[in-house]
Amino acid sequence: MRRLTRGFHRGYTLGIPFKGWCGERVVHMPSIESGRINLVLDCDPVAHRSKVEEVVKMMEIELGSGWIFHKSCKVYLFISSQMIVGCLLAEPIEQAFKVCSCSSNGGSEGTSAKEVARQSSTSLQFGDISFKREVKKRTCSVNSPEVLDGNLNGAIICENEGVPAVCGIRAIWVTPSNRRKHIASQKLDAVRMSVCMDSALELSQLVLSQPTSAGKALASNYFSTGSFLVYKTNRCGSSIMGCSSLISVSIVEVHYVATLQRRKGVYA
Repeated sequence: MRRLTRGFHRGYTLGIPFKGWCGERVVHMPSIESGRINLVLDCDPVAHRSKVEEVVKMMEIELGSGWIFHKSCKVYLFISSQMIVGCLLAEPIEQAFKVCSCSSNGGSEGTSAKEVARQSSTSLQFGDISFKREVKKRTCSVNSPEVLDGNLNGAIICENEGVPAVCGIRAIWVTPSNRRKHIASQKLDAVRMSVCMDSALELSQLVLSQPTSAGKALASNYFSTGSFLVYKTNRCGSSIMGCSSLISVSIVEVHYVATLQRRKGVYA
């Protein structure tokens, strides 16, 4: 049992051993100097699909179980030094929604909620010393941490009007020891180059499922903006990040929704 546990932990941390297949469907990417990306489809041999299922089990440790993989997914495996060190699953979709921008009026991107201090008329008098109470009033904005991150239970605030879309990134994962090596970005590039037979997708045509905090950081860096596109999957709870709820509201309604969410309401 201990040996099995060590093997599973090693696979999760470093990658899953992979000796290669006959007739691999390699997505050729000139930017990848060491390693390759294999594309696996549902019509491929059982051995190929079994390896995908093994990788998905590793992904479920962080992303939650029961939702990641289905037969319509195109699976991109990143292989390096005879190890599978990353996986991306793409699926056909029809509609996406734009995430409200992280930038605020008059401030830089990522600025927290505005704090406005005002003096209250309430005061305490002790002899010649007077104490006045100062109250800090917090005003939630679209870019506030409450809206974008922790205090909204992982919710994503997006615009109300949907736009047509063709390719959704259902899940993306890299082993802990191989992160910050641009593997996730290279897999996204591979999807753009290969998901459509006749032409490559534009950067703006990639759509993410409800991302975790790490996923939002990746998306903001890859798309060079906080206003990327997202779509809703049949996603259940995650063991670490919790279930992400996609909230479709107009920008005018954001402040009201933020107030309701702080009262422990979850709106899908």
